[in-house]
Amino acid sequence: MEIKTADKDRGALEKLDNQIPVDLCGFRLNYPTMLASGVLGISFDLFPRIVSNGCGAIVTKSIGLEPRAGYKNPTMTGVDAGYLNAIGLANPGVKTFSDEMEEFERDPRSKETPLIVSIFADSPENFARISRDLDRFQFLAFELNLSCPHVKDVGSEIGGDLELSSRVISAVKKTTKKPVFAKMPASIMNAASWGKTIEGAGADAIVAINTIRAMTIDITTKEPILSNKIGGLSGSAIRPIGVRTVYELFEAVKIPIVGVGGIFSWEHAVEYFLAGAACVQVGSAMATGFLETFGKLNTGIYNYLKDKRFSNLKEMIGAAHH
Repeated sequence: MEIKTADKDRGALEKLDNQIPVDLCGFRLNYPTMLASGVLGISFDLFPRIVSNGCGAIVTKSIGLEPRAGYKNPTMTGVDAGYLNAIGLANPGVKTFSDEMEEFERDPRSKETPLIVSIFADSPENFARISRDLDRFQFLAFELNLSCPHVKDVGSEIGGDLELSSRVISAVKKTTKKPVFAKMPASIMNAASWGKTIEGAGADAIVAINTIRAMTIDITTKEPILSNKIGGLSGSAIRPIGVRTVYELFEAVKIPIVGVGGIFSWEHAVEYFLAGAACVQVGSAMATGFLETFGKLNTGIYNYLKDKRFSNLKEMIGAAHH
């Protein structure tokens, strides 16, 4: 699926005359930089504008079977090297999301907006119910959230159980011909073993990594800052873990890897590509750079490719392996 970049609202892309095409699981993106799940919710009105600024694909907020209010405030706080959040997988549920998708697909701009839909559930059967309900819509792939670190029974508890994760992937694959991405918990210690099992279960790509289970305490009130007490750590602090995980996965699996975690600059993205990522996702950087983030990343990546005499992005993927 090739997406044309809009002429207006180009932001930091004004000086970028060349795209950085990437083929991923049977579809083509103009740029290897994606918006990570959960960053801007389900902002359909904003999605075309994000793409026009150089975002290769948008991953939606994770959608569950039923509406979920999530946790009460405070749900997010800054820490020394990133952010800590516990939103609680708040989402409108698959029925309301389907209604919103129907409305969005009536907008001509939807055809130029590459979407990946993130879903979560508490069982293989419910994952399959959601994917079956959503499969009729025109999006690129499913991303299975197997790795939320702060919601009981639906997140990393599933991703940490290889037998259960395999059943989830198998169940979803039976409902769709779209590619199925598995999002990996950051807590997995043996990335190679996890990746091989997930690949064997039929996953078309691995997204690594999700946020890391963490906590911060207010020393004045002597209480955890987040209402849920435990949250997910994102930002610069987790980048070395993400890069290491991608590196280990690349040596173990043949399916593509999407790197995510702590990417704030083009140099950070290049680290992930050299480790073996085919694409990267950006989350926390949106808090400071917002829409200009993608243009700056793409410009830096493009210049690095030229400077190091790579003829395309594929040549750079995994170049740190010897």
